[in-house]
Amino acid sequence: MLYLDEQLTRAWQGQDPFALVSSLDGQVYRQVKGRRTLRFVLHNRGYFLKLHLGVGWREIFKNLLQLRLPVIGATNEWRAIRRLHELGIDTLTLAGYGRRGWNPASLQSFLITRELQDTMDLEAYCADWNHQPPAFTVKKALIEQVATISRRMHAAGICHRDYYLCHFHLHVEPTPAASGAPPDLFLIDLHRALFGKGRNSRWVKKDIAGLLFSSMEIGLTRRDRLRFARVYRNSSLRETLAHDRRFWRDVLHRGEALYKKLGNPRRTDQ
Repeated sequence: MLYLDEQLTRAWQGQDPFALVSSLDGQVYRQVKGRRTLRFVLHNRGYFLKLHLGVGWREIFKNLLQLRLPVIGATNEWRAIRRLHELGIDTLTLAGYGRRGWNPASLQSFLITRELQDTMDLEAYCADWNHQPPAFTVKKALIEQVATISRRMHAAGICHRDYYLCHFHLHVEPTPAASGAPPDLFLIDLHRALFGKGRNSRWVKKDIAGLLFSSMEIGLTRRDRLRFARVYRNSSLRETLAHDRRFWRDVLHRGEALYKKLGNPRRTDQ
């Protein structure tokens, strides 16, 4: 399977896209076994490439024995990005996708997305909140928007599986809440996304616990977290606490366990 948008189709006409992406030069952001992520520029436009070259059966079995779902190609992220667009959730813009082969251990695939402009990840944006609290309207707008995105994604049966503040990118101009409209938040890094899970599944709880963990050092109050819970469940706070007490208790335990295990949540995407 192969997809290239209009710009890449024109630029790479008559050439083998798989050979091109394998030889692209750019700034490497991550390189692990069988996968490389880099930024490149084409005709003055920035792009990000995720290139998957197969992880081998040994890595697949190791993940399965550790009860982890292995990431074996770009298809999952391609599918997740398209689904989020259908749901009206802002995410990356697809520019290219390719897959060849059938053996899961040696499958070759790539995903190309356009670079986000004028954005900052929420982990960095909120880093100083503990010492320099934001305006109430800004904090409220961001909490409610993150909760809304989480609700819509989970209601559609999608779990992110890497759900931390650093994977939300905020369009910083204009200042959030200045216009009264919901802030522009883009959800990224969907290569581990899981489909078809119910709203109370352990994967949903892990997602919300990841958010809780990554927000533990930005000065959120109990009232802030209750606001998130109310918006996430799209019901009154009384109803949420009455009917979902076990859910929120499990989320709290998971988030606190992560904090005890990993400490400072900064740079959870490493």
